[in-house]
Amino acid sequence: MREIPVLESERLRIRPFLKIDLEPVHQLKVNVGWVNPHISKTQQFILQEHWLNWTILNTEQLAKLDQPPYGDRAVVLKEEGTLIGSVGLVPCLDLYGQLPYFGSQQNCLATPEVGLLWIIDPAQQNKGYATEAAQTLIDYAFGTMRLHRIIATTEYDNLASQAVMHKLGMTIEHNPFPDPPWLQAVGILVNNRP
Repeated sequence: MREIPVLESERLRIRPFLKIDLEPVHQLKVNVGWVNPHISKTQQFILQEHWLNWTILNTEQLAKLDQPPYGDRAVVLKEEGTLIGSVGLVPCLDLYGQLPYFGSQQNCLATPEVGLLWIIDPAQQNKGYATEAAQTLIDYAFGTMRLHRIIATTEYDNLASQAVMHKLGMTIEHNPFPDPPWLQAVGILVNNRP
């Protein structure tokens, strides 16, 4: 495997994160509520800097090791150059056998899947950016990487993410079992390209 190149869609550029993205990444995570309210703003910023450094190194090192290109990528508006979100492929290990698609087994073993993630700044939501970014990454993953299947997970009440899953053509499964609580709604997309 090699690093995913810069990908472009009609309105977006999907690229590796850079050191200059620290302030926009921090603001993005503040805007979506992905910060710990019990620590200072300075500590929050330091944590985002650590995450960004890890993300940059992760991208570089996985490519050098010829490993799958897991990790977050920046979603940038092509015309303005503004960072508005993140999209990525991540390793997911969970009890997917509980889902009807995989057999509805309550006492199943954990299995690995390739997960798709997206996050868009609330000020840029409802413009189709999440779907556009995710579809661009799916096209690369299914076409160039030739992945068999991609999943996406969310909560039962996150209807916006489930709407993106529908637009991407995912089958949405709901976990019929109460545990684990984080495995509630799962979108599944199978590569049916030759």
